[in-house]
Amino acid sequence: MIIYGLSTCAVCQRARKDLEAAGKNVDFRDVRSDPLSEAELAELISEFGDRLVDRKSNDYRGLNDWLKNSEAEAQIEAQPKVMARPVIRDQDTFYLGWDAAVQSALLPG
Repeated sequence: MIIYGLSTCAVCQRARKDLEAAGKNVDFRDVRSDPLSEAELAELISEFGDRLVDRKSNDYRGLNDWLKNSEAEAQIEAQPKVMARPVIRDQDTFYLGWDAAVQSALLPG
């Protein structure tokens, strides 16, 4: 299982802690220090589309107008912090966020 996120993101940290406490083997990838490849980003965009960009974040609001009107790939490549997170890959299944639905799908009981 891989979590894509930011090491400074409290939600990413909580997801990682909860999954590890449930006995899951979790690899964490900070997308700021280890950016997604074009192929990885394309795969996530095909899975989540525009939902992959957190348009409520201060980082998104800080993008220039040209980037705000660009495709999600360009936005994330220019500023990885605008990616909605965490993105969790469990084999061939992807999850976005750490809400009750994602937790019930990934945590026992």
